Amino acid sequence: MVVGVMTVEIFLGDAFSLKDKRQVVKSLIERLKSRYNVSVAEVERQDDKRWAVIGLACVSNSGEHVNRQLDYILDFMENDGRFSVADFDREIQYF
Repeated sequence: MVVGVMTVEIFLGDAFSLKDKRQVVKSLIERLKSRYNVSVAEVERQDDKRWAVIGLACVSNSGEHVNRQLDYILDFMENDGRFSVADFDREIQYF
């Protein structure tokens, strides 16, 4: 079993309230869940209007598949247009 986890810090420059931020973050989370079949949640900076940290987890029987899936997710997020990806961290564990 291979588990890949990734945290992605995003900057929402156009968000002027927590309501604006949550609308974008909630939409992003639902799109990632449905498109890539991964577990996703906002894991840090929930009360910051312009920043969010999204945590993702992917399980597979192939490390190559996990790596590719996380690459696709990062590319998808970078091309979203509603925010910019400021930083990310990725870890893959083999069990």
